Amino acid sequence: MTTELRQLRYFVAVAEEMHFGRAADRLHMTQPPLSQAIQTLESQLGTALFDRTRRTVALTAAGRALLPEARRLLQQASGLKTLAMRAAAGESGQLAIAFVSSADYSVLPSSLREFRTVYPSVHIELQEATTDVQLNLLAENKLDLGILIPPLPDKIKVELSYLPIFSEPLMLAITEGSALSRHKGKIPLKACADQPLIIFPRRIAPAFHDMILGCFRDAGLTPHIGQEAIQMQTIVGLVSAGMGIALVPQSVSNLKRPGVEYRAFKEASPRIEIGLAWRSDNDSPVLTAFINLMRKTHGC
Repeated sequence: MTTELRQLRYFVAVAEEMHFGRAADRLHMTQPPLSQAIQTLESQLGTALFDRTRRTVALTAAGRALLPEARRLLQQASGLKTLAMRAAAGESGQLAIAFVSSADYSVLPSSLREFRTVYPSVHIELQEATTDVQLNLLAENKLDLGILIPPLPDKIKVELSYLPIFSEPLMLAITEGSALSRHKGKIPLKACADQPLIIFPRRIAPAFHDMILGCFRDAGLTPHIGQEAIQMQTIVGLVSAGMGIALVPQSVSNLKRPGVEYRAFKEASPRIEIGLAWRSDNDSPVLTAFINLMRKTHGC
């Protein structure tokens, strides 16, 4: 590749100077090796590029056709170093990110805005996915970064790194106009004892599921699970339809849905954590740049 680019530079110099001596001076070389390089290029291409006489040099039809392409190739090649340096610095490339739905109402939007401001040339592929799906995608090397709810399972196919970035309390999502909504201020969980609970399936998010049931257990209650759903939007939609109540991360209150009211409950609320997970063997500079930005933004 180096030899071919050099030959093209030699060809362009002769084509622009129309004189081997002046082209050699421009290239800071003597004329004999320049002439030999052009002859080698013509031999490789199987055609003459210059009509030569003792006094003149002119491009052949093949030479005229080659000249703009040679210039284009040389211009592209000149940008390779810059491209490689930007990729090595994490300033360009691709990043595949999956996120749990609650992250879409908390850390994700602001983080993406800041990252796009600093690294506008990075192409980000986003998909919403539950924690269990993200772990499978990471194991299959189909994902660079997961924004998920811990803990990570002890047994997993690959070694993962994890960084906690955000935590928030749980709050109640109740149907607007229901008996619960008539409570002033914080609502005691005991008032929810006869309400069907809408919750994530345990197989999808075991820690989150157990945390919610633990809140009721600590209040001396055994909730009746009325519905299970794997997306926050669906859970809130079911609350809006009067199908029951839900305990959701505080940031989900940013999801405004007609017929839904978000309220704190009287009992002490545990905090649900969101963190970043990635393959420990992933040395992508773009991934490193995103993680470093998240460390800085969230002070972790």
